[in-house]
Formats: sequence, C-alpha cells, structure tokens
Amino acid sequence: MRNGRQKRQIRTTFRPSGSDSPTLLSLLPACQASSNLLLPWARPLAKKSRTPAPPRKVQAPQRRVERRHPRTGEERRTLWISVAFAASGIAAIGLVVLVFALTNNNGKSSTGGGPKPVNEGKLVGLQTGPAPWNPGLDHLPDRLKPLGLSALGAEGEVVHIHQHLDIFVNGKHETVPALIGIYDGQFLTQLHTHDASGIMHVESPTKRTFDLGEFFGVWGVRLTGKCVGGYCKPQTPWRMYVNGAPYAGDPSKLVLIKHQEVAIVVGNPPKKIPSSYAFGGL
Repeated sequence: MRNGRQKRQIRTTFRPSGSDSPTLLSLLPACQASSNLLLPWARPLAKKSRTPAPPRKVQAPQRRVERRHPRTGEERRTLWISVAFAASGIAAIGLVVLVFALTNNNGKSSTGGGPKPVNEGKLVGLQTGPAPWNPGLDHLPDRLKPLGLSALGAEGEVVHIHQHLDIFVNGKHETVPALIGIYDGQFLTQLHTHDASGIMHVESPTKRTFDLGEFFGVWGVRLTGKCVGGYCKPQTPWRMYVNGAPYAGDPSKLVLIKHQEVAIVVGNPPKKIPSSYAFGGL
C-alpha cells in the first residue's frame, strides 16, 4: 500500500498545469529541455484574427452663414445712385454706337439697305427701243417693289440731293422728260424729275444710297453694262461720262451723289462733253 500511494503521489506531482511549465522545464535534463517543442504545453498559441472596427461616420463641414444686417437708409441711397450711374453709362454708350452706325455707314439706310441689283426680268414695261423715251408711267407702280422703292406722299428730306443727266445720240441732245417717278399726282418715288431740264431729284425719307440703274428703272428705260434703251454694244457703241471723264464701270451701278453731271453718249459724240451743270440753289 505504501508503494502504491507513493506511485500515485508521484503521478500526481508530475501532472503539469499551465503555471508549472517553466518550473518543469528547468528541472528536466538538458537533452529533454532542448526538445521542449515536442511537449504539448510548449506549443505556441495561434493569435485570433481581430475584426476591424467599423468606419466612423465623418460629418461634412457645414458652411457658416452669417446673418446679414439690414442696410441703413444711407447705404440704400448709395446703392441706388451707383446702379443709376451704371445704367446711364451703358445707355450713353449704346446711344453713341447707334448714332455712329447711322451717320457713318457710307450713305446706306439705317435698316442696312442700299441700291439693289436691278433684275430687268421683273421690271414691267421697260422701253428697249431708240430714243426719245417717254416718262414710263404706265407700269410705274409695278416696278417699285422689284426696285426696292416706295410710293411716297411727299418728298423726303433725310436725303435731298440733285444730279444732271444729258443724253446724246449721234451728237443730238435727247430730252429727259418731266414727271419721271411722279404718278398722276397720286404719289412720287425717291427718284424723280419735275421738268425737262434733265435734273434728277433724289429725295428720300430714309438715309441710303441710290444708283443710276434705279433711276432708269423708275423711268422704265433699259440700262445695263451693254445696253441703254435700244442701243447695245458692240452693234451700237456708246459711252458714259461723269463730270466730263469717261466712266469705265457698269453704268447701272453708278452711285448718285450731289451735283454730278452724267452724260450718256451714243454713236458719234457731240463737240463738247459736259463736265458740270449750273444747279442754282438746288
């Protein structure tokens, strides 16, 4: 029995616990201490994976709004004066630009108009025979729209200039008839004549330029770069002169200006080509 108790005591004594492992290791022989990795109590414990903490919510920065204090009466007056000065400055600049555009557009109308290319195919009643030519009043109302002209109740005053027209056929002076562009006392156009002197009146209520082709369109006489009335180059040579000098351009596109002397010479020229005209008070 004694030996049996001793064996149980030894077995009990050498039963290791978790806290006895360092002590037992120091008591083991050196050969056994070096192989302590084989002992079950010397195994390294595996680390448990740590679950990361959920992300913290970050609040967006709030915009700081300061309360505005009400404007005083003096501040309101200053603000209105500044706005009024700015508006008046803008209006003044706009007015200057408008006046400049109206007065410096090379004679074109305020609506951007000017001489339109004359489409002879739309001009009713054109006289395409030899001179003399009548005032061409029969179809004058039908020609106004293709010419871009108006039926006026009175002479315009915005543009009011005069030119003189001479026509020579083989040295003979042909008459430019009166009342061209004046329709039976009912209306008149921007381009017209009052008498048989050859003075052309350009009188318009709007500022724009006019050309000789428009005057001949009102007159109802054909005028192109090749033909005047029934006289066409090269069968019948003819030339045009402005202030006594030959004009090499298209006669219909001659822009009418104040106190021009225009001479159309068909066939043999006269002894003297006129270079000016006495307009008197016109």
